[in-house]
Amino acid sequence: MRVDHVSYAAEGDGLHATAERLAAKLGVTPVEGGIHPRFGTRNVILPLAHERYVEIVEVLDHPSADKAPFGQAVRARSELGGGWLGWVVRVEDLSNLEERLGRPAVDGNRRMPDGREFKWRQLGIKGLQSDPQLPYFVEWTSDSPHPSDEAATAVTMKSLEIAGDPDRVRDWLGLPAETTSSVISFQFVAPHGTPGLLSVTFDTPVGDVTV
Repeated sequence: MRVDHVSYAAEGDGLHATAERLAAKLGVTPVEGGIHPRFGTRNVILPLAHERYVEIVEVLDHPSADKAPFGQAVRARSELGGGWLGWVVRVEDLSNLEERLGRPAVDGNRRMPDGREFKWRQLGIKGLQSDPQLPYFVEWTSDSPHPSDEAATAVTMKSLEIAGDPDRVRDWLGLPAETTSSVISFQFVAPHGTPGLLSVTFDTPVGDVTV
């Protein structure tokens, strides 16, 4: 397991304005991500070094957004003003997690204007919905590119601050959060407060930037 990306729900001024604002803070170039037809969402990617990225995501006015847990989660966060939606852990094979969590993974895809298609399977959105401190899981298919392939930057993800209980996250992952990365640190605060991803700190050429 390793941290793959973090998701940020679009704020009130919309997907692209939110993405441009975050990109300017980090000193990176945003990349149009495309539509997730199964989930009723679309995104913009901020590619980072170390095969990681920031996803800024917006819900569409489409029936699939009302049915898909991911679309529901994005809509709920944006209706609260937007902000950090959650963090995502990458695995090579979801089958063990499917068995442990007792439900199947869901296929996802999005096609770029240049013809490339990103394909993955994801699991754990319902866990995120009920307890936002928990990550969800993604398995990229063997023939899919990765969103970080667009990266031409030295900006890295340095730390995550999470409101929640590290023991709860450990049970969900089956291991401590710290073991999902050798370069990202985790800080857990307010174990009895409202859970969720509070902030992410990035290491940039001009110093640390916390969003």
